[in-house]
Amino acid sequence: MIEHDQPRSIDWWGLWRSGDLARFCFVSLGIFLHATNETMVATVMPAMVGDLSGVELVGWSLAIYELGSIVAGAATGRLVTYVALRTNVVVAALLFGAGALVCALAPSMIWFLAGRLLEGFGGGALVALAFVSVERLFPRAIWPQLFAIMSAIWGVAAFSGPLLGALFAESLSWRWAFGMSALGGLAMAAASYAVLRGPKATRPSGTGEPAPFPAMALLVLAVGVLLVATAGVRIEPVRSSVLLVLGLAGLALFFALDARKPRSRLFPSRLFDWRTPVGNGMVMVAAFSVATCSFPLYGPLLLTSLHGISVLTAGYIIAAESISWSVLSILVANARPRHERTIIVTGAIMIAAGIAGFAWTVPLGSIPLILICAMLQGGGFGIAWPFVTRTIVASAAAEERTIASSAVPTMQRIGYAVGAATTGIIANAAGFSQGLTAATAAGVASWLFLAFVPLALLGCVAAVRISGAASRLQPETA
Repeated sequence: MIEHDQPRSIDWWGLWRSGDLARFCFVSLGIFLHATNETMVATVMPAMVGDLSGVELVGWSLAIYELGSIVAGAATGRLVTYVALRTNVVVAALLFGAGALVCALAPSMIWFLAGRLLEGFGGGALVALAFVSVERLFPRAIWPQLFAIMSAIWGVAAFSGPLLGALFAESLSWRWAFGMSALGGLAMAAASYAVLRGPKATRPSGTGEPAPFPAMALLVLAVGVLLVATAGVRIEPVRSSVLLVLGLAGLALFFALDARKPRSRLFPSRLFDWRTPVGNGMVMVAAFSVATCSFPLYGPLLLTSLHGISVLTAGYIIAAESISWSVLSILVANARPRHERTIIVTGAIMIAAGIAGFAWTVPLGSIPLILICAMLQGGGFGIAWPFVTRTIVASAAAEERTIASSAVPTMQRIGYAVGAATTGIIANAAGFSQGLTAATAAGVASWLFLAFVPLALLGCVAAVRISGAASRLQPETA
């Protein structure tokens, strides 16, 4: 167990006068840009598909973005040993802005996906650099408060992203949503150059040989995800099956390569071992991350096509999922250790119920029932995730706890990328390969969620198993 000192009282006005708080605000803007853009795309998708066509590539929009974020996040910790923090932030913000501009001006879906990849590189780097900045630029005594503010910023961004996307799509154009993101990236770059001063921000941090960058493993991961995504673009039994098998083999090879490189690996050892709490926790994280991509990606598209529900209403539903995650996470944060087992299992059941419920409520078109499913899905993550993460980290070997703590969000991003690619296969096999019509949307609406129910059940089984470890760790974590 790692002990933490009680934080002393913070003089926020003094921090503002010194410039520390101003620097933190600008650094945190990167989190806001990334999270807003990540969630905004769902509610601009109906208008964008109507303009650019390419409904068969919808799943790629998230898969490509997450791949860029994974690579950038893995690279950032190593880049700051070579290049100054300020330079990293400025370049990441400009890269994000350039990607958003490409999306805003895209004449076709291929150009849009290229912009999403650039956005992913920039956004993933900005998030990682925000955490690096807290460690390098601010006193240790105020880290808990700063991390709490960063969590709040993420929650606000996740809430505002779908709403902003819906407002732009309905009142102006979906392109304006990405145009504003491009301006935000430019503003972030300019402000960071002006505000991030001093030797800790303007000099590289490396004092010795940095850990090697896992280039080959990440390349294999990218190829594996793209092969899975490509399998669903044009549904042909032999071609799609071969690409899917190759893609899954690529994902397996990625984890094998990562395990063989102890100095650069992204995950702890025995990653999916059912006999260990770490293995059970990682199975749970991976299963639910893959299984919950369908509604954020295709929900607004299905609701507008099938039932004429406005994009703004769909945006509110997706925002409600984010709010449920944040609110319930706060409500259970101080739960007694003896309740952790029940909380983890309850959260898993809520997520699975939300996934299964969407299969009935989305074809039905009942907004209240869809809203309940969204809140179940988001709330389940909110109450389970903090305790699952803590159990994974506490159960890991002492020398692997740092890797284990960063492995949870990395596994989530990989799960989102794989889930987005997989939803594309299911959606296109169920009818979207023939184009976006009410008839094809009706064919897709149920299968897009039912197909992931077995994976959700696997997540529930893993939750039961890791909850036992949480119960055994009570004396240590109390």
